[in-house]
Order: sequence, then C-alpha cells, then structure tokens
Amino acid sequence: MRFGPIAARPLPGTLMILSLAAAGCGGGGGSATSPGTTSTRHATTSAAGAKQTLNLEADDDGGLYFKPKKLTAKAGGVKLMMRNPSSSGVQHGVAVEGKGVDQDGPVVAPGKTSSVTVTLKPGKYEFYCPFDAHKQKGMKGTLTVS
Repeated sequence: MRFGPIAARPLPGTLMILSLAAAGCGGGGGSATSPGTTSTRHATTSAAGAKQTLNLEADDDGGLYFKPKKLTAKAGGVKLMMRNPSSSGVQHGVAVEGKGVDQDGPVVAPGKTSSVTVTLKPGKYEFYCPFDAHKQKGMKGTLTVS
C-alpha cells in the first residue's frame, strides 16, 4: 500500500491538538451567582486579575435582552459574567465595546456561563450579545465606569 507525501496525511499529534482546541472553544462552563434584578451593580472581588466582577444573565424564556440592562463599575479590571439559563433555549455570549475596547467572551449553550475580562477607563461602554444578530435585535446594555 502506498501513501502520498507525508504533508497530505494528518499526523496523530495534529489531530489531538485540533481536538483539544475545538474542545476549548466556547466552553464557558462554571456557574455565576444569580444576580438580583433590582440593582444595577453587582461587584465583588476576584482573584482572576479583575478587581470587580459584574453578574448579569440572559432572559430565562429566550428573550433577547440582559438582566440587568445597566451596570456600573470603577475604572480598572472588570469581569462580566453572563449566565445563560438552561431554560433560555438559545446560545448567548457577552462582549464589551467602547472607548477603544472591543472584547468578546465565548458564545455558550443554555445552562453555561460566558465571561469577558477587560480593563476600563471612566466613561460609557456597551455590553452586548455577540451571537448571531442578537445585538441588533436589542440584546445590549450600558456599562458606566467611574
């Protein structure tokens, strides 16, 4: 049996690396503390480098909006943790944009958590869902940094 040039055959290590890379994409996993819907700020300390963690969640019934829609933070490292409820039935993610920042977290399946960590200066930023056309359909909010 004769095979073509070695470059035409995948190497066993290559397949393993590709499998591991694919498994790491969109993972998310974990869980976030369920945020209250009456307050716009949910800040805690975090050992992962961000000085603040802001919790938000997608709609339980698959609506294209976040709860809450307004967040506040202090300038510096900020981590947004978005819980996508199992009952949403829709993939979602979280991203931050504004003042030279444009960073997306992973898009995750229902029941998973997406997060994005950014360093922010004082001002207004937009957080939104980067999946499909969710942002254009209104799945966004305002993050005010002081």
